[in-house]
Amino acid sequence: MSKKIQELIKKVTGADEIKKAEVVQKLWSDYGQILRFELKGSALSSIIVKQVLLHEPPNHPKGWKSTIGHQRKLKSYQVETAWYQHYSASCDESCRIPKCLSIDFFDDEVVMVLEDLNAAGYPERKSFLQWDEIKSCLKWLANFHATFLHQKPVGLWEIGTYWHLETRQEELEALSDLSLKEMAFSIDKKLKASKFQTLVHGDAKVANFCFSKDDQEVAAVDFQYVGAGCGMKDLAYFIGSCLDEEKSAKLELQILDCYFEELHAAILRKNISTDPDKLEEDWRSLFHVAWADFHRFLKGWSPGHWKINSYSEHVTQQVISQLQKELS
Repeated sequence: MSKKIQELIKKVTGADEIKKAEVVQKLWSDYGQILRFELKGSALSSIIVKQVLLHEPPNHPKGWKSTIGHQRKLKSYQVETAWYQHYSASCDESCRIPKCLSIDFFDDEVVMVLEDLNAAGYPERKSFLQWDEIKSCLKWLANFHATFLHQKPVGLWEIGTYWHLETRQEELEALSDLSLKEMAFSIDKKLKASKFQTLVHGDAKVANFCFSKDDQEVAAVDFQYVGAGCGMKDLAYFIGSCLDEEKSAKLELQILDCYFEELHAAILRKNISTDPDKLEEDWRSLFHVAWADFHRFLKGWSPGHWKINSYSEHVTQQVISQLQKELS
């Protein structure tokens, strides 16, 4: 880390000294890194720095490399800075996120100085979840969606999620499932037609949730793909990230019931002007559509991915059949 960034950290945190630095993880496709700094002489024991390099990296983990992909990635970091600057303050403890201490631009890099959620009481990370842990994440998602219901995505993605069809034409072209390929735009249109648009996290996988030690509370990170959308896009993607096909099928109704119970409560508590029953009716009908939407991306992007399973295929075929009936 350069001296100017070290000086920035000291200025933002009031630290006398940076005691230790460690790499938490590299950013996808070598666009930078996330680091943790231990501090001395500051009210904060540690902070997180997300260092984004704006030049085009040499490799992509799945072999996809194009100018379109690079520009999409650059925009994702522009969106993340806009998110922290203009939207993140609306998130309360019910949809906890790291506090942003500073965003600075140095030549060809962006540096975000963020609260360390480990130190803030969210030190646990998970890969697969038990029911109580799922409930904690469903509560976070419901409160996030309620908070930003009907919010216009100024400075964010016009349509949120990293797999949105308009930004993934190369993957659509590579898709060998012809019936899904043919219905891709109808699936996308169906989701856009929902009258109840909110801001979606856009990458709400289990790896982006940080858990308290008792697993009762969660916070979320990584806001590169925040934008407008139906909340079911986050929910379907989240479930697919932490449950296998058997549990996804078995717990589907229980998951939806829990999420909508939390959403109703959040709308009431936050005094949001909308009819929660009509919202639930609309979004419940779109859960499988949202699942099929991500499945479309995944089959074009990485046909051998572990998330491509019999449950996802079954759900997607149901959606395709229903849309074909509606269009006939």
